[in-house]
Amino acid sequence: MPLSEHEQKLLEQLEKQLHEDDPKFANSMGSDPGRSWSTRHVVIGVLGALAGVFLLLVGVTLQNIFVGVLGFVVMGGGVYFATMRSSRGKAGSKASAGKPGKQRSSFMSSLEERWDERRRGEP
Repeated sequence: MPLSEHEQKLLEQLEKQLHEDDPKFANSMGSDPGRSWSTRHVVIGVLGALAGVFLLLVGVTLQNIFVGVLGFVVMGGGVYFATMRSSRGKAGSKASAGKPGKQRSSFMSSLEERWDERRRGEP
């Protein structure tokens, strides 16, 4: 159920007041609107990290330094890839360009996008 106009205005006022009262906390709670977590990145990164651990164990078992170092590098790359955030590209810029002069929080923008996607899927 979407928020009414009155509830949206109250929420925006609360967000604005939070940013005015404690901007450091508000910024730490918010996220970069142009960046988001990607499930695909996390899955591929975890698989890469597991492959790196496997290579590291094989290198230790075979007493081959090259394979062990390669496993460590692959493991580090997998962790880095899993923690990387992907840019949303055009979807993020459309959400912020929807209402000029007003900056929407990324949380509200993502909820609005999800709501719009659900409504488009209905006959």
